[in-house]
Amino acid sequence: MAFLQNRFAKILLIVLLSPVSGWADNQGIRLTDDGGETLRLSAAATRPAAISTFGADVALALGTPPVAVTDYGIQGVPDYMASRLDGVTGLGPRHQPNLEVLSSVRPDLVIAIRRYTEKDGDQIEAIAPMLALDLITIQDSLRAVDLAGHALGKPGKAAELNARFLDRVPSLAERNKHNSTKTVALLTSGSETPFIYYDHFLPTALLERLGFDNVGGEPPNPDSGIPLGYRISLEALLELNPDTILLLPTSRQRAFTMNPIWPYLKAVRTDQVYEVPQYWKEGAGPIARERILADIQRLLLTSEPDK
Repeated sequence: MAFLQNRFAKILLIVLLSPVSGWADNQGIRLTDDGGETLRLSAAATRPAAISTFGADVALALGTPPVAVTDYGIQGVPDYMASRLDGVTGLGPRHQPNLEVLSSVRPDLVIAIRRYTEKDGDQIEAIAPMLALDLITIQDSLRAVDLAGHALGKPGKAAELNARFLDRVPSLAERNKHNSTKTVALLTSGSETPFIYYDHFLPTALLERLGFDNVGGEPPNPDSGIPLGYRISLEALLELNPDTILLLPTSRQRAFTMNPIWPYLKAVRTDQVYEVPQYWKEGAGPIARERILADIQRLLLTSEPDK
């Protein structure tokens, strides 16, 4: 009975997170994106373009490869998708996509990060309908996968991806419940002052759900999702003194690790500092979020992996 109740709760959560204003009828598909805009498609999209890592990730996961993708500038396309995107047209960095190239590939849908495309929204929508997404929290991820599933004509597959993800989180949390709570910090930046993420950011939210304590704390504006975190001095980080530090990749040497305080941090002294892959920075996609869970399991969970 408990199993059935848990399964029902997960199905109900997916239903509640589904785009209630989206439907398919004789006039096509209509969806409401995270900007409150109504997206209308005459039929399921077959040539999506991605102005986001998420767009490429979800398109691949749903079996409809993108015709064009953005990247992380000099860091390029994320390694975990690079082989599957070989030969796909590049649009340049996600914050400044080449709209002329976008137009040339004739997409029938653009899957984008809303905060990066607001300034160019009208120009993008003149090329193809745009699905603008927030992609910050776990709930954002679930909703975005569901929306993309409807837009690409594969809502059932999207629901399966979300259900599998929701199943895996409590399974890993159960494995970690007997371990004493460990504190953790997720840092980025190549400057002298690191940037630390709040609890609502998808990777730190997953850490919290798995029984870890993110020392970045709660966001001041949880409804907006912005900011994602804040700059923290090494003195302040030493006061929090997390057991584990996770570092996002950077194209520059991390100046804050040269600070004389750095070696005194507990995580540094105990060799519990790990660099995590780029997809932790934009982990809302079905493939990326599964990889984040796998990284947490490999790096931070002491129990044996699933057989």
